Amino acid sequence: MSLIISSNLTKSFGHVDIFSGLNFTIEHGSRMAIVGPNGVGKTTLLRILIGKDTPSEGRVTKAKKLRIGYLPQAKDFQSDSTVWDECLAVFADLRKMENEINLLAEQMADLTESSQILERYGQIQAEFELRGGYTYETRMRQVLSGLGFADSEFKMPIAHLSGGQRTRAYLAKLLLSEPDLLLLDEPTNHLDIAAVEWLESYLSKWDGAVLIVSHDRYFLDHAANGILEMTAAGVETYRGNYSHYVGQRAERWERRQKVFKAEKEKLLKEAEYIKKHIEGQRVSQARGKLRRLSRIIQAIEQVGMDAVLNRKWSVVSQDIHVATSDLSPDEAERRVRSLRLPDHRPPQLHLQLRAEKRSGEMVIRSKELKIGYDKALFSSPDLELHRRECAALIGPNGAGKTTFIKTLLKEILPFAGKVNLGASLEIGYFSQAHEGMDEENTLMEEIESVSPMLPGSIREYLGKFLFSGDDVFKKVLTLSGGERGRLALAKLSLQDTNLLLLDEPTNHLDIPAQEIMQQVLDAYKGTILLITHDRYLIDALATQIWEIFPDATNLSVFKGTYSQMRKEREKEAERAALELASAKGISGSKRTSRRDPAQKEKRRRLARLQEVENKVAALESRLAELGKELENPPEDAGEIRKLGEEYTQVQDEMDAMLIEWEELAE
Repeated sequence: MSLIISSNLTKSFGHVDIFSGLNFTIEHGSRMAIVGPNGVGKTTLLRILIGKDTPSEGRVTKAKKLRIGYLPQAKDFQSDSTVWDECLAVFADLRKMENEINLLAEQMADLTESSQILERYGQIQAEFELRGGYTYETRMRQVLSGLGFADSEFKMPIAHLSGGQRTRAYLAKLLLSEPDLLLLDEPTNHLDIAAVEWLESYLSKWDGAVLIVSHDRYFLDHAANGILEMTAAGVETYRGNYSHYVGQRAERWERRQKVFKAEKEKLLKEAEYIKKHIEGQRVSQARGKLRRLSRIIQAIEQVGMDAVLNRKWSVVSQDIHVATSDLSPDEAERRVRSLRLPDHRPPQLHLQLRAEKRSGEMVIRSKELKIGYDKALFSSPDLELHRRECAALIGPNGAGKTTFIKTLLKEILPFAGKVNLGASLEIGYFSQAHEGMDEENTLMEEIESVSPMLPGSIREYLGKFLFSGDDVFKKVLTLSGGERGRLALAKLSLQDTNLLLLDEPTNHLDIPAQEIMQQVLDAYKGTILLITHDRYLIDALATQIWEIFPDATNLSVFKGTYSQMRKEREKEAERAALELASAKGISGSKRTSRRDPAQKEKRRRLARLQEVENKVAALESRLAELGKELENPPEDAGEIRKLGEEYTQVQDEMDAMLIEWEELAE
């Protein structure tokens, strides 16, 4: 079932087309991601789909009664209510039904007989249960916790939240409202890795359709099952997740190049035939071929080779203007030779990182290291990073990742222990805050401060990083986040390094630039220590994962890729579940008694958790039985009262069990 059909959508500002000729369909159950360079109009397209903006041309057709939920990049969520109450408002209909059920239960208890009340009670109770009336508060807790809210923050007023917290609260409300189509514009911007992974899992089970704009490639790999690639020429649809799209895109481009080359060769042969026979015995045939060739050349010049090959001439002719007179044979040949396959791929950074000087085999080694200023932020096991390895340092904001880098750079001392750097190191440092730039310098002056060059050479060099024209005379203080990042990369590329310390190198980069960064780092012949939230980059490059756990104030080391670490943790979770299932049968043996108190407490909690789960299952079963009995109530009013009282009692007991289960599960 099609929820949205986009037909020839075009958006222009003045004489500039942001995008044009967009044709695509959003089907029920699809989870589509829109990708493309910054400025191509992804957010504008979302606003058109929800009716907050209008297209310059084309139309959007929506299914009847389509419910759309939209999360902008920064939601200015204004409310006098708390986070909990805002989410609770989603279930206003259920709460109204709940009040009616309680009122009917009281009336049944007071009356000796009323068939209308009994019938209504059975109907509304069945509908209430079907719509999740007995679990909506549990769902609220799950969604809010999954998006990173602590229990203590549930009752916080929206007005007291930060901008990022407000966006997360609004996202929680959207997810709980379960619209038919969910439009998400950079939903991972304000989420830590744990919350992003929770959202990936939640969206993978989403019953409706989702349309996502995101620069998080790993998120798109796990949340999307289709890709819409936006370019200046339009939109193309790909099946599968982001990684599938990358492979299909390369194959599609290679196939286009082969087809274009083959068709151009055919046209050149046509032109040669015409020149050879235009004044000979086959003049009428040559003129006919010239007339056809003249039309095809003009059509290709105006709408492209793909359109001419894949559409009927009756359709193509409506979109082009063809001159009434034929081209001359020489002009036809010249214009065929000048045909070029349009390259709508985004402009690419020409980034290269040098590592000509070889370092020692041991690059970083620590002993009993603790990181911090006035107090220790975390302690670390003894670390070793060897030449040509890449370690990814991950953890939530504020955990001490940048402090670790500054400790390596000897800008601050270790809180305890020591860290040693290897021999013959030339260090290149990319700072998240892009420190070390003179805000009053122009881009030309900033490059010259690293490597003196002639002005023409500097302009040419900056052009490789997508700075053109008068951009080179901008002052550093006027640059956007993405422009500052590109300038920092340009400066880094001028250095000959063999150890890179990179603090969020893909921040503010669009997906095409992220792909180039990944290719360059993968080809780098030195050693890399990488701080990033970009899990796709981590998975592609890292040979070790160093993860900081601020609650436990320690750093753990996993030797392998990010995906391998996730799989290992999934296995650990499965083992824990098996242990939980068997915990009930474990007796207090001598082996158990020798365990330390923390282990005993863990076993006790696991056993109790299993008991609570079994109890909840039994209560749910009994509630279902009572619900069926109340749907077809007995004639005796006294029996009905007993059923209603038991139903309320069982529901209260199950609510208490669910609360205990949540506490134990934490």
